[in-house]
Formats: sequence, structure tokens, C-alpha cells
Amino acid sequence: MAQEYDLVILGGGTGGYVAAIRASQLGLKTALVEKGKLGGTCLHNGCIPSKALLRSAEVYATAKRSDEYGIMTSDVTVDFGKVQERKGKIVETLHKGVQHLMKQGKIDVYEGLGRILGPSIFSPMPGTISVEMNNGEENEMLIPKNVIVATGSRPRTLPGLEIGGNVMTSDEALKLEEIPSSIIIVGGGVIGIEWASMLSDFGAEVTVIEYADRIIPTEDKEISKEMQRLMKKKGVKIVTNAKVLPETLSQGDQVTISAEVKGEQKQFTAEKLLVSVGRQANTEGIGIENTDIQVEKGAILVNEYYQTKESHIYAIGDVIGGLQLAHVASHEGITAVEHIAGENPSPLDYRLISKCIYSSPEAASVGYTEDEAREKGYKVKTGKFSFRAIGKALVYGESDGFVKIIADEETNDLLGVHMIGPHVTDMISEAGLAMVLDATPWEVAHTIHPHPTLSEAIGEAALAVEGKAIHG
Repeated sequence: MAQEYDLVILGGGTGGYVAAIRASQLGLKTALVEKGKLGGTCLHNGCIPSKALLRSAEVYATAKRSDEYGIMTSDVTVDFGKVQERKGKIVETLHKGVQHLMKQGKIDVYEGLGRILGPSIFSPMPGTISVEMNNGEENEMLIPKNVIVATGSRPRTLPGLEIGGNVMTSDEALKLEEIPSSIIIVGGGVIGIEWASMLSDFGAEVTVIEYADRIIPTEDKEISKEMQRLMKKKGVKIVTNAKVLPETLSQGDQVTISAEVKGEQKQFTAEKLLVSVGRQANTEGIGIENTDIQVEKGAILVNEYYQTKESHIYAIGDVIGGLQLAHVASHEGITAVEHIAGENPSPLDYRLISKCIYSSPEAASVGYTEDEAREKGYKVKTGKFSFRAIGKALVYGESDGFVKIIADEETNDLLGVHMIGPHVTDMISEAGLAMVLDATPWEVAHTIHPHPTLSEAIGEAALAVEGKAIHG
């Protein structure tokens, strides 16, 4: 028997389940369809498990240099089985939490693969959802007034680099049973650098091969330069301006690939190969062909409220491309639901969204890079302040890095804030709030930052915009 709903959401990842909760709050009868586990990529194959591994790597790296803190240890070793067990417990705890939220919100969860049907006996418009149930029972038919597609993304691969054996994406890497002695990482973006940092801290010999002229190329150039310096400091080999030639791939106990580096062909060999070249939207097999929904460059096209060409069908998160971040998907989902409910939400301003890299050191940013600001015609002034002059950073034993603030010379408005150093992923929200409130560096500087804290670097960088830093 067909079930009727105000809203059916395809995909129970961060964007999907947050949208479901908001819909429940607004009184919409809501169903969520998920073929895997609630929580999606972020909870099971991305944000949470990778950060759990990064934390263990950080603790191990700190323990190996504990004598710097006056703590004498010996024979510090890694039990990678326990590292993975800890990761699993964290994921399971959060998974149970999401399941509880669905029950609390009286949201019907269908475990199976949902497909959008075209006009049928159920509805004159496309949008009825047929759910192929995981338990093998007869397909469920869901008739919604509105649909949100939140099917996420998967790791992208390169032609010729077949996944299997010693060649992995981040999905397979999360299931490693032991730390490889050496690894080549193809791709020096956010995910690649996080894995490079983690595996290097665990003791692996790491080589990063990046096609662009610098690692983390979407970040401010000064952040990229500092990240490269600090990765090299911990022993990571970084090769930029490198085009991998996958046809030369060979496997055995080791992987060998070739790359064209600045016009010269070079070979690289390691125990494992991690392909980290971005993610592609999951648009296949969900019935898009039964609708007028438009797909461009592999991503679903939407308007500012996430409506597709079928106005009652919305799409959010990684499946629409853009900033493929869990917190972005969540807010896109909330905006879509509020638009469905007639709440008149404000469209997201993607310039105000903070981005984080959880490597060691961490990096975080919000707003324009210096180059972007200049390209948009702004007259730019900047202030920068090093963590080396921050007492709390010295106490932590992590004084590399800096905070950089970019402002408009004419209006004094903040244009961007960029950080690299200890715990900056926890500090970036202050800068994000300042951007939302259209603050000036003067206002940030006159926010009294407690001493001793790492956040003092933000206040000092804001003063430095006008050449008035106290400790620099």
C-alpha cells in the first residue's frame, strides 16, 4: 500500500537527516530513505572516522616527543587494532544518536534504495519514490508532496588507477588493518593532506603527488606555502606540477607509478597508493532520468532554494557540487525544508562558510583568499600574526603557523580570515561570526581575547592590519 508524505528525503547522510529533523519540527510528515547506514559518508566513511584516526596519530606523535614536556616515556608503540576499535566505538555511538533523533522526530526511515518514478498511477507528476527494501520485502511506494535528493558523493578515481589490492580511495584506507611502511598519495587537496599528516605521524613514509603548482590549492597561497613547509618538516615528500600517468601502474608487494613532473617523467614506488582527487556526486540509479531535473558536470542544478527544474523536487549537499562539506549540506537542507514550509528563508552566502583542514598543523579559513579579493577588484590590506609570539602556543608546544586577516582598504570590511596552526579549526568560528556581522578588523581587535589563549592571535592579526600589533 502506498504511503503519503509531505516530504520524502533520498539519503540519510548529514544533509538528509538534518533536513528531516527540521521538517519534523515544522510539522511536515516526513520519510527518509537510506540504502546504507544513517549518518552517511560523514559519519561512516569521512569526517568522523578520519578525525578519530587523526586524533590517535596526534597523540602518538606527541607521546614520542613527550620529553619536551618533561614527561619521560619509553617504547611508545601503536596498536592499530585498538586505534581502529576506538574509531568504531565513536562512529557507533553517533550512529545510535542519529537513530534516536529519527525516532524522537517521528520520522519514518526506509532502509533501501529509493528511485524517483515519472508520472504514474500514483501521481500525475514525477516524484513518487519506489524503495527497493534491503530486507528483500516488496518495494514500498511513497507518494510525497515534495522530495529532497541528498544522495551525497563518492571518491573520484583516475582512469587506469583501478581500485583494489594496494590501490585505495579514502573509503578503503579507513579500513586498513595496519599502517603501511610507505604510501603514495595522488592528490594534495584537503583529504590528501589530512591522510598525509596522519600516516606520517603514525610512522609511514609519505609522498604526495599534486597536479597543481601547490598543495591545498583552494586555500590562500601563504597558507599553502606554510602547510608545505610544515609537511616537509615532518618528513612528507611533496611533488607538485605532477601529472600521474596511470598506464604505467604496476602492482605486487609494492605499487609503482609514473608521473610527468615539470616535463620530466619520474617513477614513484611505495607499499600502498591512495587516490585522493576529489569526490563525484551520486546521481546514478535514483531515477533522475524520469524527471526534467538537469545535471551539469555530474551535479544536479538547483536554484538558491535548492529547487531543481522540477519545482517540488529539491537537491542538497554533495550531489549538487559546490562546497562538499557536511555543515554546508546541513544548512542547505534546512534552507530547502524551510522553503518547502513557506518560511521564507534567506539563501546561504557561501562566502561566509568556514572551511577546515584537520591535519597537523590544522588550517581553517572563511571568506576570500588574498588573490580572490584582488581578482574581484578590492584594494586589499592584510595583517598577519605568528603563533610564535602567543604564550598558549608555546605552552602547547605547537608554535608554528599564523593568523592572516584580509580587509578592504576602502571600507575596512573583513574580506577573509585564514589560519594555520594549533586548534585553528576550533577558532575559525569567531572569524565566521565577524564576517556574518560585517565586522571590521578594528572591532575584532577590540574584542578582548583572554590571556593566555590561542585566540589572542586573532586579535593581534586584526591589529596588524593597521600596523598596530602589540606583540609583533
